[in-house]
Amino acid sequence: MTFNPFRWSFRAQFFTGFLACTALLAYAFFVQFQLGIEPCPLCGAQRVVFVTLGIVFLAGSLVNPGSLGRKIFTLLLLLVACIGIGVAGFHLWVQHQPPDPLAGCTPGWNYMIENFPISKTLKMIFRGDADCSVVNWTFLSLSMPFWTLVSFAALGAGAVWAGFHKR
Repeated sequence: MTFNPFRWSFRAQFFTGFLACTALLAYAFFVQFQLGIEPCPLCGAQRVVFVTLGIVFLAGSLVNPGSLGRKIFTLLLLLVACIGIGVAGFHLWVQHQPPDPLAGCTPGWNYMIENFPISKTLKMIFRGDADCSVVNWTFLSLSMPFWTLVSFAALGAGAVWAGFHKR
């Protein structure tokens, strides 16, 4: 028997998506706690999207839905991945803007979540302050929001493949 991931069951493919989300989040926590790079509010929002993707991938792998259920899970994952692409794309846009000398720093992610209503927190996050424009981590000269955008696109494409290809 040969190894062929394209012939895996829907459950195995969705569980692989869950493992990918878990690995990406584990690396984000490694960067934060071992390398000492604190995430900006937009990075925190991207983490929330990865957690949401992971939960939906895990639910799809545990439920083992029928044909219609697979399509519903897939469309839900595609929607969440598109939200992640939007957040990461906005973060990239913020990083490529000229520095604003009057831009202030926003409070940390935890402080905002604990002390403000969600509507005010979202407004503060998507204001794109100075914290989010700093590039303090790169791989192949590309920043972390670029790689999260690529990850969201790959996870969305993988979900579409798992949910819609013929068995």
